[in-house]
Amino acid sequence: MPKKAKPAGTGKEEGPVPCKQLKMEAAGRPSTLNFNHPSGLFESLISPIKTETFFKEFWEQKPLIIQRDEPALATYYQSLFKLSDLKSLCSRGSLYYGRDINVCRCVNGKKKVLNKDGKVHFLQLRKDFDHKRATIQFHQPQRFKDELWKIQEKLECYFGSLVGSNVYMTPAGSQGLPPHYDDVEVFILQLEGEKHWRLYHPTVPLAREYSVEAEDRIGRPTHEVTLKPGDLLYFPRGTIHQADTPPGLAHSTHVTISTYQNNSWGDFLLDTISGLVLDTAKEDMEFRAGIPRQLLLQVETAAVATRRLSGFLRKLADRLEGNNVLLSSDMKKDFVMNRLPPYYEGDGAELSTPGGQVPRLDSIVRLQFKDHVVLTVGPDQSRSDETQDKMVYVYHSLKNRRALHMMGNEETECHGLRFPLSHVDALKQIWNSSAISVKDLKLTTDEEKESLVLSLWTECLIQVV
Repeated sequence: MPKKAKPAGTGKEEGPVPCKQLKMEAAGRPSTLNFNHPSGLFESLISPIKTETFFKEFWEQKPLIIQRDEPALATYYQSLFKLSDLKSLCSRGSLYYGRDINVCRCVNGKKKVLNKDGKVHFLQLRKDFDHKRATIQFHQPQRFKDELWKIQEKLECYFGSLVGSNVYMTPAGSQGLPPHYDDVEVFILQLEGEKHWRLYHPTVPLAREYSVEAEDRIGRPTHEVTLKPGDLLYFPRGTIHQADTPPGLAHSTHVTISTYQNNSWGDFLLDTISGLVLDTAKEDMEFRAGIPRQLLLQVETAAVATRRLSGFLRKLADRLEGNNVLLSSDMKKDFVMNRLPPYYEGDGAELSTPGGQVPRLDSIVRLQFKDHVVLTVGPDQSRSDETQDKMVYVYHSLKNRRALHMMGNEETECHGLRFPLSHVDALKQIWNSSAISVKDLKLTTDEEKESLVLSLWTECLIQVV
């Protein structure tokens, strides 16, 4: 019977957790991942740990190590990315140092970058790998490897957050990066060879920034494990970690799949509060009244100003709790604008050309690609005056460019539709129904009903059932 791993350790400072304590027996795990739906994919990714257990005991709390002795799964993991893939990827002539690939090595606790200038050439890359014992870091391989696109697209649907990845290829007896922590939740999938990991207590739990930590500050490891192909390691943002390839063995290849960058309650509060303040100020004259003279010149905020601000915050809280409309959200727009398009096989015509029957008043329609569409309310962006009317926006990722995913490229654009605010209830009906009759939509006229569904159909967002 293949062996499965159980959760790693308690996170207490009691020395590294030996691997033999992490193994457990579990039967019935599929040999590859389940792509039927996003939750099924995540469940199969962390199997045999149950999803409920993961989010209750590990997510944002402590590391999880899953070791598996399953040849079929190891073979599948190896297919995601191999060192030998570099030759064909470099032959495209479109990979550049810094943007697509970093070459680095950890020397005396510090990161030494060995990048050249311009395009990446495979022979030079292999030379640095073999002779300088350098780690090759490949940025966002889902742009080129279909199976990683397939995995990460489903995970973006599951988390409702951007999911990036990096592949690290490290020669035997070498380490690429010094001890550090990240601002993302990290899932490590071991693809080739073995990688020795040491994890430490965070100095900044749920960190919002990347930072290198000195060896003399991090103490003893809380977890220590060597991963083999098919194994998985998860740790929360802020977890200090370092990894090396054991000497005398083959090279190691692993992929880090990361998510939840800038996706905290604090970020969501900042995103929603500005729109809430602006909306309230339009209706409440107190919010439009001027602040006291010379308030900005004072070293400390006066007590009267602090009390006034506290009162405003209480008003905003009351307004928020009594608000059942969709809040304007730049986070929603940013997510859907920058995420991966739906995974498809072939030319993806179904994402760009509406198909099937044209919807009419007597049609029954349903939303498709629901995980790739967001609904939000905001000011009419076509007007610049202060009397902007609210509009309801339907943003989607069907036309996003996979090649730009997670690359911070300014060429990204937002795709979608906008409708008068009077259409929001009808749109909610479509969103909340498995199927709905067009004539039952909450709009005043039949013409409005037909126009709404035709617009959504043209954008490939609904289909007639």
